[in-house]
Amino acid sequence: MNQYAKVAGESPTHIICDLRSDTVTRPDAAMRKAMADADVGDDVFGDDPTVNRLEATLAERLGKEAGVFLTSGTQSNFVGLLAHCARGEEIITGRPYHIYKYEAKGTSVLGGIGLEPLDVAQDGALDPRDITAAVKEDDPHMPITRLLALENTHNGMAIPLTRLGEAVQAGRDAGLAVHLDGARYFNAIAALNCPGVALADLFDSVSICLSKGLGAPVGSVLVGPQDLIDRARRWRKMLGGGTRQAGILAAAGLYALDHNIDRLSDDHARATQLADALRSYGDVQHATSMIFFTPEGGVQPDLPQHMAAHGVQLTGAIGTTRLVLHKDVTDDGLQAAINGFRSYFGG
Repeated sequence: MNQYAKVAGESPTHIICDLRSDTVTRPDAAMRKAMADADVGDDVFGDDPTVNRLEATLAERLGKEAGVFLTSGTQSNFVGLLAHCARGEEIITGRPYHIYKYEAKGTSVLGGIGLEPLDVAQDGALDPRDITAAVKEDDPHMPITRLLALENTHNGMAIPLTRLGEAVQAGRDAGLAVHLDGARYFNAIAALNCPGVALADLFDSVSICLSKGLGAPVGSVLVGPQDLIDRARRWRKMLGGGTRQAGILAAAGLYALDHNIDRLSDDHARATQLADALRSYGDVQHATSMIFFTPEGGVQPDLPQHMAAHGVQLTGAIGTTRLVLHKDVTDDGLQAAINGFRSYFGG
């Protein structure tokens, strides 16, 4: 079943704890005020000051020359890959990574770029030897291998810098550029306890999502060298991603960068509490803000309905369910989730 499926018949007005994803967060009053007060212009003309400030702020924080604001993480990755690669070229990435598995193969369908997926290790990293072996020879029968695309976090796991560095070095040794899908970049930074620039320094380009753990309603920013961002901006326009008074949205991103990064550790702590409460009921895989829970016999169709009756929303997934903690899950919401699971499993 679709991992994002809704629970039939459930009324969202009764939900006090939504664990489907960190994308469900809603702007609080302070963020809404920042959006309402935003100074705006026409971003296609380049004169929206709030968008410009958001792009410059993230580029500076990650030690890159420039940034470009996009509507979603998928669009940010897509224009980044298009800026790196020409038609008929190839990207090496992980088989379960978002770029390969959850972006509808747009890179290939619309961009004419091949994706060469590799298996990932248990910690979410790629083996440097696999990367080296996947690079194609200079042969007209083969695509030109141009880019290595990695991910951090992966399924909530914050991949250590040393492991990423080994993969990146294998790519560099083969002459590849390197892109990071950093949808939950700051979750990774919080878990690794390293400066924000330390992770970005490994990569030529990084995509940062603002609408997941950071809690903004819309948007991602792609950062990298100026020439690559110039190409990405052209691709953004071609794909219909040019916006006008987008400062209203960018203001939410700026607010999130100022107020919602340090609190990510709260999400991680609550995820640890929930994971500990679930361990007696089945298999629990937990990292940062995510839990993958497989009860004995798998998730049954009545579990989401039972949890909804306790004010807790899950996906409609059968077998294993993903639970994501985020800024809109309060201590009361967490306790409601723990109580709901306990009443279902009889603990």
